[in-house]
Amino acid sequence: MNTILEKVRTALRISTTDFDDEITDIINACLLDLGIAGITNDDTTNALIIRAVITYSKLHFGDLDQLGDFDRLKQSYDEQKAQLQMATGYTDWLKDA
Repeated sequence: MNTILEKVRTALRISTTDFDDEITDIINACLLDLGIAGITNDDTTNALIIRAVITYSKLHFGDLDQLGDFDRLKQSYDEQKAQLQMATGYTDWLKDA
């Protein structure tokens, strides 16, 4: 079974484990960013969470200014985060209602 780290490494087209510490930090930062946005579901086996983590990782790993992908990836991540904020089962906002 692939872990979130393995999935992100594959998405970044990295076959070595040399960058695992940096990638792990990026994954953790993404999960914290989602938490700050009110997304309490941090199940790293959930396809929507995985996709958000991968997009965030692509946004923050490497030199995107050179590739011209920063704005596209930032917009994509922000959209994914907004959709998770509105989706049932990803926040605690309606638990007490």
